[in-house]
Amino acid sequence: MSELKGWREVPIAGICWKLSTEFKTGDWRTFKPVIDQNKCVKCLTCWIYCPDEAVEWDGEKVTINYDFCKGCGICANECPVKAIEMVLE
Repeated sequence: MSELKGWREVPIAGICWKLSTEFKTGDWRTFKPVIDQNKCVKCLTCWIYCPDEAVEWDGEKVTINYDFCKGCGICANECPVKAIEMVLE
């Protein structure tokens, strides 16, 4: 099988054995998470639960890499201080 170049080339019901960060899937999104840095306590719960590794921690603040975020809302749902809001893109 030839090497896949993007997620659109994966056949329907096909299995993709690559990490989600190898494909920029952010264009799937309708809603996007926005972090209120004033509310964020840097517990990294969002980072732990993000299935696409789109939540990033640089040692000082938590950010979202929108190239990989599909807008699933898991980060907002799991945030214990409700510092993440899902907003319409």
